[in-house]
Amino acid sequence: MRVDYRDLRTVIESTFIHAGSAPGEAEIVAGHLVEANLVGHDSHGAIRTANYTDWLRTGTVKANRHARVVHDGGAMICVEGEGGFGQVIAREAMELGINRVFETGLAVLGIRDCGHLGRIGAWAEMAAEAGLVSIHFVNTSGLGILVAPFGGSDRRLSANPIAAGVPIPGRTPVILDIATSTIAEGKIQVARNKGQWLPEGSVLDGHGTPTRDAERFYGDPPGAILPFGGHKGSGLSFLCEVLAGSLTGGFSSHPDNPTAGWLVNNMLTILLEPGCFSSADAYAEDVSRLARWVTGSPPAEPGGAVLLPGDAERQTKADRLDRGIPIDANTLEQVRAAAASVNVPRAVVDGLGG
Repeated sequence: MRVDYRDLRTVIESTFIHAGSAPGEAEIVAGHLVEANLVGHDSHGAIRTANYTDWLRTGTVKANRHARVVHDGGAMICVEGEGGFGQVIAREAMELGINRVFETGLAVLGIRDCGHLGRIGAWAEMAAEAGLVSIHFVNTSGLGILVAPFGGSDRRLSANPIAAGVPIPGRTPVILDIATSTIAEGKIQVARNKGQWLPEGSVLDGHGTPTRDAERFYGDPPGAILPFGGHKGSGLSFLCEVLAGSLTGGFSSHPDNPTAGWLVNNMLTILLEPGCFSSADAYAEDVSRLARWVTGSPPAEPGGAVLLPGDAERQTKADRLDRGIPIDANTLEQVRAAAASVNVPRAVVDGLGG
């Protein structure tokens, strides 16, 4: 069924307030999740509500924490999340990094020890809205180990996304947001809830055998996701571990690291002014010309179009703002159950999705 984004946001926000978050924090986190649904990244949207609520209940995510600067070297900044919501910690850290760029011309921002950062493209969007070019490398703790390295058959790496944002004068920014795995684990959850098969060549079961069955991925022993592009995705994933984990002090994905028992995200972000090496005008002229050149390619299929990264998400958002967010019955019930578990008023819970 299709659900109005405002109704969905109301229920999720109320859930986090009743679970212990201050209203401002609940608004940020709920808004981030629903925005992920709006742009078509359902794996990072409402389906995460139950996980987040459980983590608040067990203390593996801590309510009402804020970014704490642990290193300030001018253009080099590192913040500690102290286990707080990644959406809150990253927003505060990004604000600090963006402001610093306008003083120094660039900023390298390390974020460590925070909860799930959500859709990483959101942070590239935030930088692009400020007129900055950005690139983001993310890893997680030992609990997030899901991906088999190239040539391997069990879990050794995390999904480790990479995002980048490129502002282009006169058009919407280019936003790249990809996992280094063939599929995000949240998308496996979505397929499981919908009773759908997984894409061919994306997942192994617990015995190292290729499977399209989400249930076999979650079996005992658990399965593993494959890296995209074989050795290429595997190499990029390893790089994310080093840049986001080892370099920031947040640790790489390993079952023996100090944060292996719960989900912790770390991120390394590089922020640049478009005119930092030549001039802002030269940048604007060249990147605009490139965008026109690439999108001007004759479509491979009649009625098709060449899109730049981020265009599909904006098209999806326009549709879902107008027609509602499509949510399967299992996910909807999980959101309602999470809300009910923290005593959100029944009228609010039952009102979601009619």
